[in-house]
Order: sequence, then structure tokens, then C-alpha cells
Amino acid sequence: MVVTVLRGALGFLTRLRVGHSERAWAAFRESPWAFPLAGYVVGALLAVPFVFDALPPGTVALAYLAAVLVVTGINHLDGVADVGDALVVHGDSEERTRVLKDTTVGVGAVAAIAVAVAGLALGALGVAGLPTRAAIAVVVATEIGAKVGMAAVACLGTAAHEGLGSQFTERANSRDLLPAVLVAIPAVVLSWPTPAAAVAIVGAALAGLLVLWRLESLLDGVNGDVFGAVNEVGRVVGLHLGVVVWTLY
Repeated sequence: MVVTVLRGALGFLTRLRVGHSERAWAAFRESPWAFPLAGYVVGALLAVPFVFDALPPGTVALAYLAAVLVVTGINHLDGVADVGDALVVHGDSEERTRVLKDTTVGVGAVAAIAVAVAGLALGALGVAGLPTRAAIAVVVATEIGAKVGMAAVACLGTAAHEGLGSQFTERANSRDLLPAVLVAIPAVVLSWPTPAAAVAIVGAALAGLLVLWRLESLLDGVNGDVFGAVNEVGRVVGLHLGVVVWTLY
């Protein structure tokens, strides 16, 4: 059962060839705790560039960005773009939702993607300056925290309409968030005895919750784009906080 759920989560969250079956997809939709479980796998893959610590930090950071695109694709970043366009609209939630669904790329989308990519690149550059063990811990923990944020969208959000978002929100409630948190907790030992991993997880998750709270109020609900935005913002915040804590501890 766990393997099936994990396959469904990885099929949704990544471009890995894990086999996209209806059974795995259905099992994943019923199991928000699979978001952070998949975060362990995704985080481990994204941490690979930081093993090559003999390379210049800028090169390692660029390799990390490439790994993010190769492993996860651009679906979540597309959510950032759509949300960026919606945020700059002067209107009610109906008007914002209309812009969110529009395939035209506006200045809000360009600005949002620029900030997200710049934040991720600078965070990766900071991670590349850490010892290898610390770098791996921060990257993996960040990914897990970002996925806790996505689980929070599924458990706490209300879908604005029928679609990708509703396939998760209609099957989960606030009680289902606790198992997702419990799945993430073991990752705090990755940076022991420093709290860098714990802060990366908590920071990424809280950033996701803040994005959820803001977007749900602006859009009168959540959708697939909100899931993507929560993940990307959580990843950026988690990386930076993890680096700061390890450096200052």
C-alpha cells in the first residue's frame, strides 16, 4: 500500500518514470501524508549536485536548478506564474480567478517567476557553501517541509471549483494533516546536533501555510496553481532559513 501511494505521489510531483496508474493516483489522493514522504525521495535527488563540493559554488547551484527542472518539471513553477498574474489584478475573486486561468503570460507572472528563480538560485548558492552533510540535510529537509505545505493545502484548503485541487481537498480534512507532520519529523535528525533541518522544515511549511491563507482569501478557494505556488515558495524559504541557521549555530 505504501509503495502504491508513494508511486502516485511521485507521479504527481515529479517527472520520474514510476508508472502512472489510476490505482496509484487514487491511493495518493486519499493520503496527504504521501506529500512529505515523496519529499524524502525528491530531496535526495535534488541534493546530488551538492555531493560534488570540489566544484565552484556557482556551478553547484546551477546544477541544483537544473536538477529541480529535470526531476520536478515546471508544473509547480507554472502555478507561481498564474498566481503572479492573479495577484496584480485589481478586482474581486472572480476577476482574479479568470486571470489565473488565462493562458496569456502577464507582467505579474514574469515578476513572480523572476523572484522565485532568483530566490532559489541564491538559496542554492548559500547551500553550496556549506559542508556536504549540511548541504544535503538542508536540501532534503526543505523539500520535505515544502511538501508538508502542499499537504496543508489538501487538508485545510477548500476548492474554488471542480478540478485538480478539489480531487485532494474533497478527500481530506484538518485531522489528516497530523500524519503528514509525523512523516516529516524524522528528517530533523539530518543536521543533528544543529537545528538547521528542523528550521528548514518548519520554515518551508509555515511559508506554505501563509501562501495558502493569502491565496485562499483572494481566490475564494484553492486549485492546482495554489499547490504549485505553496511548493515553490516553501522551497525558497526553507533553503534560506536552513543556510542561515547552520551558519549562525
